[in-house]
Amino acid sequence: MTALVHAFFRFLDILLALLLAAMAIMVFVNVVMRYTMNSGLAVSDELSRFAFVWLTFIGAVVAHHHRLHMGMETFVARFGRRGRLVLMGLSDVMIVGCAAVLTHGTWKQLPINASMDAPVSGLSMAWVYGIGLFTGAGIILITLERLARLLTGRVTESEIRSFCGEMDPAEGVRGGGE
Repeated sequence: MTALVHAFFRFLDILLALLLAAMAIMVFVNVVMRYTMNSGLAVSDELSRFAFVWLTFIGAVVAHHHRLHMGMETFVARFGRRGRLVLMGLSDVMIVGCAAVLTHGTWKQLPINASMDAPVSGLSMAWVYGIGLFTGAGIILITLERLARLLTGRVTESEIRSFCGEMDPAEGVRGGGE
C-alpha cells in the first residue's frame, strides 16, 4: 500500500510539473506573440488560468501530504508530548471539517458550473472548478489516515516533532514528510 501511495504522489508531482511547464509556455508564447505580432491566442490566456487553478488545488493536496502547510508551531512547541498529541488530533478534526465543507460546497456547485462553458475554449467550467472535489477528498483521506494512526498510537516521534516545527536531528531537516 505504501508503494502505491508513493507512486500516486510521484504522479501528482509530475502532473504539477507538467501543469507549471504548460502554463509557462502558454504565457511566454502569448507574450512573444503580442510583442512581435501585436496579437495573441485568447485560448492560451484561458487555459493558463485553468492550469493555475489545477496547479494550486493539486499542490494543496501534495503539500498537505508532506505536512508543508503553515501551523501554529510556536504555540504547539510549548506543550509536552501529550499536549502535542491532543493538539494534533484537534487540528486533524478541524482539517477534516474544513475539507468536508470544501468537498460538499464543490459538489453542490458542480451542476451550476457544468451548465456554463468557458468563453473562449468552450470547456465546461465543471472541469475547472471540479478540482475542489479532488482536493477536499484528498485532504480528508490523508487526514483520516493520520487521525487513525494518532488514535491507535502509531504516530512517530518525527511526525510529532514536525507538527511543532522542530528539526529532525537524524536528518538535519524538518521532520515528518511522508
